Amino acid sequence: MAKLFTIFVVVLLMWPSNIAIAQSEEEAVITAVRKFFSAMSARDTSATLEVLLAEGQYFSIREDSSQISIRNTTHTEYLNKLATSKENWLEKMREPKVLVHDRVAILWTKYDFYRSGQFSHCGVDAFSLLKTAEGWKIVGFIYNVEPKVCDK
Repeated sequence: MAKLFTIFVVVLLMWPSNIAIAQSEEEAVITAVRKFFSAMSARDTSATLEVLLAEGQYFSIREDSSQISIRNTTHTEYLNKLATSKENWLEKMREPKVLVHDRVAILWTKYDFYRSGQFSHCGVDAFSLLKTAEGWKIVGFIYNVEPKVCDK
């Protein structure tokens, strides 16, 4: 009975720390994506590279009344576009949800996107991240574009 009690106490003592570790990892994933959005708004390619895996890519899907358009962009292409854009981009994350397992994470969030201060569209982002020696890195993401219907 004493052995069972000891095991119970050890598990009980470790349980809150495991929850705290999981929460801090989730927060670190959200922070990496927020840093990506901040760097995008500042058109700062160096800061963007701190949270992107250069070899990554992303996909977008947009649907209008006549067609569905799917685009694939490498992170390198994105960085070139970011460096040369004349527009100010602002993306606001809403209701992020994070799943973490060891060094793999997914962040799913609703978003609103603004171009030069004007609302452009909304949608859902799904980011894939890996935890490297330097921290969480975005390896890719997918998003949809909803220009008219936004769930606020």
